[in-house]
Amino acid sequence: MRLIKNLLALLVLAIGALWSLQGIGLVGGSFMTGQSQWLYVGIVAMLVGLVGLVWANRSRS
Repeated sequence: MRLIKNLLALLVLAIGALWSLQGIGLVGGSFMTGQSQWLYVGIVAMLVGLVGLVWANRSRS
């Protein structure tokens, strides 16, 4: 179960990073390219991914 949680958190983190890069215009080929709102959406998604990683890997003592 921990592996699945980690994979999902990493997926959300990677998607957030992609959205952020598209938002600032470093990754092209999408309607999101150069749209600053996608930078902010990506940052929020990356934060959710990081929180998910912490949650998935916390000790259960």
